[in-house]
Parts: sequence; structure tokens; C-alpha cells
Amino acid sequence: MTLHADLHRHLGGSVVPRILWRYFQRHNQDLAQRFSHYSQFEEFYTRSHDTLEEYLELHTLVESVQTPQTLPYFIYRLIRGAYVFENLAYLELRYTPYLRTSEELNQSEQIDQMRQIVEIVGEASRVPEYPIISSQILCMHSRLPYEVNRAILELAAQSPEYVCGVDLAGGDTYYGERLDEFVELYQYARSLGLKTTGHLYETEDGFYPELLPYLMRIGHGIQIPLQHPELLSEVARAGQCLEVCPTTYLKTGTLDDIHQLKIVFDRCFEAGVDIAICTDNAGLHNVRLPFEYENLLTHDVINFGQLQACQEAAFRHAFAWPYGQAPASLLTGLLQHGTTNEILTVGG
Repeated sequence: MTLHADLHRHLGGSVVPRILWRYFQRHNQDLAQRFSHYSQFEEFYTRSHDTLEEYLELHTLVESVQTPQTLPYFIYRLIRGAYVFENLAYLELRYTPYLRTSEELNQSEQIDQMRQIVEIVGEASRVPEYPIISSQILCMHSRLPYEVNRAILELAAQSPEYVCGVDLAGGDTYYGERLDEFVELYQYARSLGLKTTGHLYETEDGFYPELLPYLMRIGHGIQIPLQHPELLSEVARAGQCLEVCPTTYLKTGTLDDIHQLKIVFDRCFEAGVDIAICTDNAGLHNVRLPFEYENLLTHDVINFGQLQACQEAAFRHAFAWPYGQAPASLLTGLLQHGTTNEILTVGG
């Protein structure tokens, strides 16, 4: 059995449409009436968009129902599907904990409640019958205040049993006006010993080289080989890995055709830059990780040798992978340790 690692999957975009629709039917009458038939909801939920900003609005639909009470419901089904249908051995689940807190609280109280959210997600991810090694990446958000983003970093540093790294999300068009602030936050993250990734060079508006030195991995980063190949040697020297999520770029209007990714893979392989193939929002796309690989193969974007290299890179660059750099040790590790909590959830 081939085993996969997914390094870039958002909690808000991970709920597959059937699960979300059933939840609405049982627990949310307003949304149930709006989407009375599943086919209607699936078409709405998985449709393509013209811009990344329009696409990201769908996250708010899911975030509104991912509360402390409901998170275990959604995460159990996420882990079950990832294990049964995707053969995932390792998963990094990323999200902004502040956006799962109660809006009835003031900002200070919401910051305090973030710790509860992280604990809920961590404990809900421990599912003995589906032994996936998992950890959390906490996302700063481009539209959240500085104080909240700094608190997210501090919470990540205080929660190594649940959290393996931090990210910056929320749409890269909003980075520019606060760039100095985000540089400072990443400097602070590194001073806390946190592992770092960030949504960068995804779109033509996402060119912020000032942030690159602080990242261990680059969320998406496809515009580096497409528009700024002169940066590839720097990325290679830094040992940074691109988290490439193929279906996303078609859903957000960033690319017109999957064949455009061939330039990304060819230039990265030539420059010695690792790529981890990821899902980003498997639920919004209704596309699971094995199909991301298959789709790239059938469209001749990559060959089988490159596929294997990307699989290995995903494990090698995983922030919380406990068995060394090569996935070959996975089965040995699982057989030796069994399905204990230490296997199921590993922090940074």
C-alpha cells in the first residue's frame, strides 16, 4: 500500500461536500433550506472561481459551523476519510484558531479561548482505529490584528504536543500594507523556535521576497518558477520546499490549465528545489490526494520518477514526522510502536 503525507490542508476546506451537507440537514435549518438537494450544494461548494479572494469566501461558510462543540464531529470524519480513501500516513492540518472562537466574546476572551480550540483539534485527531500521524499548523491571518497574530505564535510555541508550525494565510493581496508587521511576526516566530511556512508567491500579487528568508517551506510558491526563476537557486540553497496544490490553481483562476504546472515542476527539479504535492482544500475541491498525483501523471505534468521524488519530499520536509527522513521506515515504526497516542499525534 502506497502511503502519503499531506503538508498543506486547511481545516476549513477539508470537509467534503457530502459530510457538510448532511450536517446542514441535521443541524442548520437555514442552510438546509437553502440547499435542499445535495447536487445543488455540491455544485455550489466545489465550483471554480475567478479570483483567490472569491474562493476564500467559502471558508467562512465552514468556519461558521466549526465551533468547539462541532469540531470533533468534523475532524473524526476528516481523519477517517484521509485514512480509508487516501492512504495518508501523515497529515498537517492548518487553520486559524481565532476564527473558531465564539464571536460573543471580546478579543481578549477569544484569544484565551484559542487554547481550548487547539486542544479540541488535537484530541479529536487521535483516532485509534485510523492511525494517522497528525499535527497542527496555526495560521496567522492577513486580516487579523497584530495582537491576535502574535498571540497565535505564542500559543503555537506553548503547545508542542499539538502544534508543529505556523503559517500566514488569508489572501496575499493584503500583505503589502502590513509587510513590516509580518516580517516582525516571522522573526518572532523563529526566535520562539517555531517551524514556519507561509502562503507566498501563489498569485501574481503574492511577490514578497522580504518574507522568504523566514520560511522553512513555501505555501504554494508556484510563481517563483513561473515568474521569478532567478529565485530558485536561493530557494534551493535554503532547503525550502514548495507546497504545490494543483487543483487549487484551477479553482481560483490562478492558472487556466493544469499543463501550466509542468514549467513549475521542470524548473524546480532542474534547480534542485523540492516539491510536496498537497490538497490545500480537499473538501472544496472534492479531490483527494491520490487523485492529485494521478491527475498530474495522466496530463504528463510529471513522470513516475518525479512522483516518487515528490512523495519522498513530503515526508522529508514534514515538520513532525518522527521516523527520520525517508518514508520507508514508516511501516517499521508503526509495527514497533502500535497505534498509541504517541503515534497518532506528534508535535513539533
